[in-house]
Formats: sequence, C-alpha cells, structure tokens
Amino acid sequence: MHIYLDLFLTFFKLGATTFGGGYAMMSQIKESIVEKKEWLSNDELLEIFAISESTPGPVAINMATYIGFQKGKILGSIFATLGVVLPSFIIIFIISLFLNKFLENKYVAYAFVGIKCAVAFLILKAGIGLFKKMPKSIWQLCVLTIVLILMILLELFSKNFSSIYLIILGGLTGIVILTLQDHLKRKRDELE
Repeated sequence: MHIYLDLFLTFFKLGATTFGGGYAMMSQIKESIVEKKEWLSNDELLEIFAISESTPGPVAINMATYIGFQKGKILGSIFATLGVVLPSFIIIFIISLFLNKFLENKYVAYAFVGIKCAVAFLILKAGIGLFKKMPKSIWQLCVLTIVLILMILLELFSKNFSSIYLIILGGLTGIVILTLQDHLKRKRDELE
C-alpha cells in the first residue's frame, strides 16, 4: 500500500506545482522520479517521454500512468494518474465558481503573463536536458536538424501543422537515415 500512496503524493505534488503541461513538468519529473525517488534511469525517462508524447492524451497524464504501472501495475497507474489530475481538477473547479470575477482581476492577468514566461523557460530547460542526454551521432543530429528546421518554417509561415505529423516525420526520418547508416556500415564491413 505504501507504493500507491507514494505514487499518489509524488504525482499530486507534481500536478499541484507545475504549470504548462507535460513539457514544463519534465525537469520536475526528472528531479523527482529519477534523482530523488530513483524509480527510473534517465534513459527510461526519455523512452517514457517519447511514448507519452506519441500516444493520445496529455503528456503528463500519460507519463504518470506509465510510471505508475511500472511501479505498481494497474493500481499504481490509477493512483499516479489520479495524483497528477486531481490538483488541476480542484483548482479549475474552484476557479469556475468565481470565473468572471477571477478573469476581470488585473493582477490575475499580470500573474498569467509571468507564468507564461516561466513555462517557456521550463520547456526550454527540459528540451536542453533531453538534448544533453541524447546520443549525438551525425545521423541523430541530422534528424534533429531536419525536424527543427521544419518546425521553424511552419511557424514562420503560420501553417497549421499538427505536432503528431512532426513526430511521425521524425520517426520516418530516423528510420530512413539510420537504415542508410546500417547499410553503409555493412558495405564497409564487407569491403574489409
């Protein structure tokens, strides 16, 4: 029973103290799950993040569900998911009771401007952390560069392009480039 309570409280704290969804949560999830709790390694967290991003639904909920399942099977996934969802539900429920007054308050509007800046920084920090942990071969850097250029071009030309297509494109580019790399390596080995 201890692991279920631990999962619930860990993800409740993450859900209550982060703004901006799964990307903004990445650095806190890494600190809490990898460094403090030692439930996962950095590589396992990166794999879970990739799976969570690729599956339908919010990244934070997908990650909580998956990590909960890793630690406590079905009940673990339920407790972790409830933990990450409950703070937002409670806050949104309370805000909805006073929504009009809440949105009219200029200090609330000012606070959200600051929160947006902080969330942008947290997302950037998580991205830099993921990049540092990523194995860096010429091929992986090619995939990263191609997807990054596409994202920038799509944003500059205001094209509405779902991020799922970028994920699929990144996966396909990875398959093509790394298959080519394997093919070239086999050819080189045959010549030697």
